[in-house]
Amino acid sequence: MEPVNLFQLAAQQSQWLAVRQSAVAGNVANVNTPGYLAVDVEPFEKVLDKTGVTMAATRPGHLTGQATEAGFAVRANERDPSLLPSENSVVLENELLKAGEIRRQFELNTAIVKAFHRMLMQTSKG
Repeated sequence: MEPVNLFQLAAQQSQWLAVRQSAVAGNVANVNTPGYLAVDVEPFEKVLDKTGVTMAATRPGHLTGQATEAGFAVRANERDPSLLPSENSVVLENELLKAGEIRRQFELNTAIVKAFHRMLMQTSKG
């Protein structure tokens, strides 16, 4: 049996969430660093756009596709003219909101994988 694409997609999103959490943690750690520019990871939708979706050929006449590797680009946020006197662009409230959003997305990802795994186990048991 070939691997199910949903597990690969969930694993890729988990990796993306881990990279984004690291970026947010770095922003929070540098909240008082003069001249530090806050960073964030490109949206997961853009990562998905770069990734080809593989199609499963169940008959000889079906088309096949190729999946590509997608990296996660961490980019500095644009300069805001209303920076602090230290020219630091980190807004702690925004970073905490991002951290909560990451936690919710990770919990949703985990719940979907668990549900899909249960369904897969039920069908394989007969």
